[in-house]
Amino acid sequence: MRKINLADVTTAVRDMFVDACENIPENVLEVLKKAAQEEESPLGKEVINKIVENDLLAREKHLPICQDTGVAVVMLTIGSQVTWEGDLQEAINEGVRQAYVGGYLRKSVVRHPLDRVNTKDNTPAIVHVKVVEGDVFRIDVAPKGGGSENMSVVKMLIPADGVEGIKKLVLDTVFNAGGKPCPPIIVGLGIGGNFEKSAMMAKEALFREIDDVSADPLARKLEEELLEEINKIGIGPMGFGGTKTCLAVKVNTYPCHIASLPVAINIQCHAARHKHCEL
Repeated sequence: MRKINLADVTTAVRDMFVDACENIPENVLEVLKKAAQEEESPLGKEVINKIVENDLLAREKHLPICQDTGVAVVMLTIGSQVTWEGDLQEAINEGVRQAYVGGYLRKSVVRHPLDRVNTKDNTPAIVHVKVVEGDVFRIDVAPKGGGSENMSVVKMLIPADGVEGIKKLVLDTVFNAGGKPCPPIIVGLGIGGNFEKSAMMAKEALFREIDDVSADPLARKLEEELLEEINKIGIGPMGFGGTKTCLAVKVNTYPCHIASLPVAINIQCHAARHKHCEL
């Protein structure tokens, strides 16, 4: 068995959230630069260039890429041969607390969805755990902004809806979202499982690297087709019109019931903020 020190978890969570909020991933930056070159609308091109300029200034001046520094989402991948002493959830929350208070990041979490009182430190984090074989302890984090999250949906389609039904749902969702999720966006799609599994897969899809493709040929084909079709809608960068509404589509799938076709769409803004490390 390998023992993890929870103080190291707190430090890693703190450092990754500050890093994610200030430093755009290099591969996302390259995709944005490429999108600016390919954007056919002069205004859309200018908007993406301003986004890139903003991202570089944030990196240089150690400031948040966006004022919405999001809800703290943490994905843990824990090996069955790993152990620790103490409260893992609290160790993560302490890392979030230190990042958002000490890093001067906006605190966006309220203690209850109805009384709306701010917790003032962006806790509690939303934590998901996956147990695997071995002694790995991996932490993935994402400060998930509210504007893009608000445009996300889960829909229980039926098998007869098929691929065309999935495409229609995605295209309608993106069209109705317009400029609210701060396009050009990344679309995470979870297909299959059941209600909650599809939503989880859609969230996990947003943790994939922007330049990867699905190993499943059916999912990969759908990723390619949806990216092309979304960019024909004309919403464009920040909703000002253009040919670059979407930077990438990520599709995750899982077996499902014979009577069901669950589909979840989780939308991410152009910043695609996420980081990971292994302890």
